[in-house]
Amino acid sequence: MSILEVREVRKTYTTRLGSNRVEALRNVSFSVEQGEYVAIMGESGSGKTTLLNILAALDKPTGGSVILGGQDLGRIKESAVAAFRRDNLGFVFQDFNLLDTFTLEDNIYLPLVLAGKRHDEMRVRLQPIAEQLGITQLLKKYPYEVSGGQKQRAAVARALITGPKLVLADEPTGALDSRATDELLRLFAGINRSGQTILMVTHSVKAASHAGRVLFIRDGEVFHQIYRGSSTNEQLYQKISDTLTLLATQPGRLEVQNGHTDQQPRATQACAGEEGEA
Repeated sequence: MSILEVREVRKTYTTRLGSNRVEALRNVSFSVEQGEYVAIMGESGSGKTTLLNILAALDKPTGGSVILGGQDLGRIKESAVAAFRRDNLGFVFQDFNLLDTFTLEDNIYLPLVLAGKRHDEMRVRLQPIAEQLGITQLLKKYPYEVSGGQKQRAAVARALITGPKLVLADEPTGALDSRATDELLRLFAGINRSGQTILMVTHSVKAASHAGRVLFIRDGEVFHQIYRGSSTNEQLYQKISDTLTLLATQPGRLEVQNGHTDQQPRATQACAGEEGEA
């Protein structure tokens, strides 16, 4: 069952005087199944951030539609968007976005406070999440009293506490050292195994290699995708690296054949249903 459907999404920006138009996204289409762990990769300027903002209901597409949990984001009333985002989406950011004047516990509770939940309900929700993420002993500390990895685990707890349909992670390992990165990626894998759907935007090959599927965006289009299948993290890492090299040097779309990434002939680029295309 698809929890997220992106249908021919386009985004065009126009300068103030209308003299220049920039296509940030061009007919992007893909779906994410419930319980999937998907990574999106691409160079700076490829359209990743624009796409993430549209998926987060922070921006609207010029054309096309985004369906989350059966609801068209474009049909949600402006006055209801914030509540929809709070109740259906969890966010993990590169720079944590924690309030230094709040304890970690209060930072995690914040979405529930805004939703008007009772304190006893908040405590019941937090306990298993804090245990899973290993932050139970840190809840009374302030962000400036803990490490970057611990801050990010608190941010993950904040994303999970509302029981979101989808967690959107924007470069979640970007501000972490290698040890904290490894810990966070293991936690993400465990969270996904428990049934949580995750969509992560990242430049990190290592982070993407922990996902079940990797989408590659170039020039505002989904050019290629890799499924994990039976690959180990190390094998997927190598496939991602090879694909990024080809994307940077070859003009054609790519497809996966027998576990190897090959350039797709131009004559077949427009054919639907090719393995490895979105």
